[in-house]
Amino acid sequence: QVQLVESGGGLVQPGGSLRLSCAASGSIFSINAMAWYRQAPGKQRELVAFIATGGSTRYADSVKGRFTISRDNAKNTVYLQMNSLKPEDTAVYYCYATIVTVTTGAPYWGQGTQVTVSS
Repeated sequence: QVQLVESGGGLVQPGGSLRLSCAASGSIFSINAMAWYRQAPGKQRELVAFIATGGSTRYADSVKGRFTISRDNAKNTVYLQMNSLKPEDTAVYYCYATIVTVTTGAPYWGQGTQVTVSS
């Protein structure tokens, strides 16, 4: 059984910072791509940031220069450092990973963590 567990969400004022973490656990052989998505009320889920196994990254235009995705392969963990937060960053943030077990490879999602940017 593979699980992704997120932490680090919360309420922050505009201009503030938060760091999200997502740890994968279970019978993991390897983890390929990892990413963060978000979904605001009434909107579709969108890709925020992506990091490949080798460390290459890409970001949504709306967060470039403000957010940084990183990963610790030894800890099976992906992070999202969010700086200069804006009210429009308010959303539920979901961790995503493609995980290979001894039997198969499949995409997995975390349960989501709420980020609210408001004064």
